[in-house]
Amino acid sequence: MPGFYTGAGDSGYTGTISSRKVRKNDALMEAIGSTDELNSAIGVAVSELTDPHLTEMLKVLQNKLFIIGAELASAGADASKPKKEMTKGDIKELEEGIEELAAQLPKLTKFVLPGGCEGAAHLHMARAIARRAERALVELDSASKISPVLLSFMNRVSSFLFVCALYINKKEGVDELNPTY
Repeated sequence: MPGFYTGAGDSGYTGTISSRKVRKNDALMEAIGSTDELNSAIGVAVSELTDPHLTEMLKVLQNKLFIIGAELASAGADASKPKKEMTKGDIKELEEGIEELAAQLPKLTKFVLPGGCEGAAHLHMARAIARRAERALVELDSASKISPVLLSFMNRVSSFLFVCALYINKKEGVDELNPTY
């Protein structure tokens, strides 16, 4: 088994799947890192949830976030090697999840303050991180074009996480709070 560190990144550079060396503050690494942080935040939320269906939906999302990271890190890699990539079907699946959960919620007429039960609060935090990850993907796309599927998918992730938070609060009997501005 390999060690838990190599020391290869001590100079501020890291390698990608495609063997490309980039600075750790490169737009590519920011996008990969934000996606990884999002995945971790979802993992924290999942640890607080007791709804098995929602937990499964979130674990599927976590696996897709790994695919996004791998797709970004493998840009320019040997095309003969098979690799998993995000598709429009992944976006549709996420949209169906949003619609399924939203159908169980009252109509939203006001802004909602992030919070509620612990699981919902973590989902709101993950949603905010998803927005940052989306901004990082947009920045990367400005520097070197990436798949538009990745941009669309990440945009839907924040919507999905928002609906998940509302769904859990409703299921737990926690009323949403609205801003009083």
